[in-house]
Amino acid sequence: MSAHRTTTTETGSFVTAICACGWRGPSRRARSKAREDAAAHERENAVPAGA
Repeated sequence: MSAHRTTTTETGSFVTAICACGWRGPSRRARSKAREDAAAHERENAVPAGA
């Protein structure tokens, strides 16, 4: 299982959240929305402690 480490990348006036697992969020104009997408992806795919 690959780690879910997210970052954002800018292309012109759009920002996209991307993950090491290959997931890509939608392109956004607001950096804050792209960061929210990334955080949601990490939360949804978090491995419970001790698992």
